[in-house]
Order: sequence, then structure tokens, then C-alpha cells
Amino acid sequence: MPTTHLVIISERTALSWVLSAQRMAFPPIRARAAQAINAGDEVLLYSTRGCFGRPERDLGRVFGHATVASSVHTLAEPVVFGERNFTEGCELTIHGLTPFREGVSLRDHVHQLTVFPDPKSWNIRMRRASLPLPEADAALLRNELHPLLKPYAETVEAYRWPR
Repeated sequence: MPTTHLVIISERTALSWVLSAQRMAFPPIRARAAQAINAGDEVLLYSTRGCFGRPERDLGRVFGHATVASSVHTLAEPVVFGERNFTEGCELTIHGLTPFREGVSLRDHVHQLTVFPDPKSWNIRMRRASLPLPEADAALLRNELHPLLKPYAETVEAYRWPR
């Protein structure tokens, strides 16, 4: 049975690349965890509140829905953002995105999500590239997200960076 992963993106240039390329890349330190992501798995895309450089204004939001289209593998050429190399990657099929800077505020739901056993320290579990979600948690977030989604082709341009 496919697993649902919350893919956590914390930098706007990386976010733009993920959405434009419909690919995900992982740093070497996360390679082992990334191997748990399989073709056919579901992905809920999440941007951190610092993703756009304004954490005092933005919220961390679940903003997209995708399916993993290939297994995670070592990339022939690492993807580089700033000084960070990302050596593992996979293809995504993105089904829909919310309008730019909209989506499901994760902090509003942490008390309902079993993936966060201690809601007071939920953000510690978010310091990774992806987080596998229990099915009940995935269903809750999916149900909140789906009414907000627009077709990928209609929304991706708003997420391109630099702007």
C-alpha cells in the first residue's frame, strides 16, 4: 500500500525548482530516509514559514498534492542550492497546487495529528526533508487540502523564483 509523505521545503529557490522540474532532491545526510519513498507513494508538499524569507509574516502550509513517479536514486549530477548539494532524487507528478502563499496551516492541526506525539514540540519533527504520515493524518490533511487545490498548469507560474 502506498505511503503518504509530507515533503518539507524550506527555501524558495528549491521550491521553485521542485515545482518547475516536478522532481524532488535530497541531501546526502537524508539519503537513507529518502529510500523509504517509493514510486506510487503520495506526496503532500509543505513550505516552511521561513521558505520565502519572511517567517514573521508567512505560515508553514501544506500547499500541493503529488505522486512519486520514480524511485529515489542517486543523481548523475547533484542539484545545488546555495552551498548545499542534493545527491538523491525522484520524479514527481504534481496534481494540484493552492494559490501562492495559501494552503493548509499545519500548526492549526498539530493537536489532531498523531505524527506529532508532543504538539508543543511539533516543529522539531519538521527538521527533515520528508515525514511519513500515518494514514489517518494523511486523510485529515488531504481532506483539508483538496478543496483549495487548483490545477498544476494554472498555478505553477506563481511559484517560480526569482520573480
